Amino acid sequence: MTSPTTLRVPEHTAHHVNEWIRHRTEESVARFAQAGPEAIDRRLKELDREGDIERILEANAATVALVGLGLGAMVNRRFYLLLPVVAGFLLQHAVQGWCPPMPVFRRLGVRTASEIDQERYALKALRGDFRDVATGDGHDPNRIGRAIQSARR
Repeated sequence: MTSPTTLRVPEHTAHHVNEWIRHRTEESVARFAQAGPEAIDRRLKELDREGDIERILEANAATVALVGLGLGAMVNRRFYLLLPVVAGFLLQHAVQGWCPPMPVFRRLGVRTASEIDQERYALKALRGDFRDVATGDGHDPNRIGRAIQSARR
């Protein structure tokens, strides 16, 4: 049985690397919480631009494939072999949640979308984005709208 999508990358990452990433996230939240609301706003904008592991792997694969295509056309046809290798890595990642370049990127600190979201929502909670969501009952349409709006900000 396969793991949920949000857990596949951490399950295939060394424990000490996951702990290092988690610790860096916690330090970041603490640092920006102490720096105040303006710093939190800046950090949230940075998080919107942070590339997650999926995007980095996709960009890496596309780059290697294009380089292989170019080298195959201009230098030696054997470089065309990079294309099925890269495609195989992408398929392996899609099916298993792991591929050979992933450990390198994780050791460089590239996080999953869920790990980025953990920092994002911790900062939003500290900024007070969710304080108005708790008012009203579960059937209050305004409460639902406030909850969705808080998650979007």
